[in-house]
Amino acid sequence: MTSRDQILSLFRLNFGEFVSGQEISSELNISRAAVWKQVKLLRELGFEIDAQRSRGYRLLSGPDVLLSAEIERGLQARTIGRSLLCLDRLDSTNAKVRQLAEEGAEGGTVVIADRQSAGRGRLGRRWESPPSVNLYCSILLRPQIPVQQAPQLTFLSAVAVAETLNHLYQLSARVKWPNDILVGGAKIAGLLNEVNAETEQIHFVVLGVGINLNMTAAQFPDELLYPATSVLLEQGTAIDRTAFVQAFLQRLDGYYQEFLAEGFVPIRRRWEALCDLLNTPVEVDQNPGRLQGTVIGLDSDGALRVQLDNGKVERVLAGDVRPVGQT
Repeated sequence: MTSRDQILSLFRLNFGEFVSGQEISSELNISRAAVWKQVKLLRELGFEIDAQRSRGYRLLSGPDVLLSAEIERGLQARTIGRSLLCLDRLDSTNAKVRQLAEEGAEGGTVVIADRQSAGRGRLGRRWESPPSVNLYCSILLRPQIPVQQAPQLTFLSAVAVAETLNHLYQLSARVKWPNDILVGGAKIAGLLNEVNAETEQIHFVVLGVGINLNMTAAQFPDELLYPATSVLLEQGTAIDRTAFVQAFLQRLDGYYQEFLAEGFVPIRRRWEALCDLLNTPVEVDQNPGRLQGTVIGLDSDGALRVQLDNGKVERVLAGDVRPVGQT
């Protein structure tokens, strides 16, 4: 962490209480002048910090900033989160993780950005990424599995997101094939997973996750293609982003260990239990073309299995799926 983030973490641990400049200087091995400079930077970022001669500094209020040390402090995971990097701004967390992967970063590396300037969703759609409110993160995995099984990890991350939201906030989040999480029909999270592989070998997988946590209605763009929501809008109060990240990464890691040990079947069952479209008549726009049928589950590679009226089962690999009659 930077000196600024270390000082902020120290203030948060002693929230509302004075921490002397000498104590900070000694703990971080920096000069008193450097401490003052970092406090000044924190104030410019919107933190209210009281300073009193002979007593030191105390944090009174400030924006919600995610810090790697605070997330790691409460995280107990075997793989995911062993290396964790929180940054103020990135063009895309997926792009940063791809870069780190190509430089040899270990599996389980997590990158979190407070804001993104070029966040992307499925089909290249822009993902709105305002600062200090949501979770924009990407996770690097290096699973020793056949290439054709890589898409299964999308459903693993979808289950982890939905179940974390439901467990912490009782939101009744549901999964929408292939990579969205909905609450009351409105999108609360999206996934963008990328695979770097050869014919017979996976080099790495990047799990990209964007979750609307404390986003207000005014922060959503007017030109949204589909309704969107956030935890704040659903429950009426802001949530602790650090606690959410810890819970999410912990659950994701647990399911990843289960996936490596037992395969896709347990994850597929959980995903199907969270899917409202199971056993429901649907229309699938495949551009070009459209088919109608009943969703009967997932195939082993993550394809959606749709049974037509004549009994034939079609494997849907791409397309927009909606209940029959819904526009």
